[in-house]
Amino acid sequence: MQSENRLFDDFVKVMNGAAGTFAGMTREAESAFRERVREWVGGLDMVGRDEFDAVKAIAIAAREECQALRARIEALEAGAAAGKSKRKAAGDVGAS
Repeated sequence: MQSENRLFDDFVKVMNGAAGTFAGMTREAESAFRERVREWVGGLDMVGRDEFDAVKAIAIAAREECQALRARIEALEAGAAAGKSKRKAAGDVGAS
């Protein structure tokens, strides 16, 4: 009976060793996979959220400034056109 227990004990030790080795291989494979994913994502040249928000704020400010300048130009053009029509009307009256 003693020999059977010894055989069984040896088998259990081998299986425990194999399970530990398998668990270690699993952890190693997982960490290697995570590292590969980090390298791949890092190579995509993506920006961080804070950088994106900063550029978005700059773009919004530029758009607002552009709209303000467009309105100012339109007002100046309208004023210039009104001044031309007044001068033209005054010139027509003076010529008569």
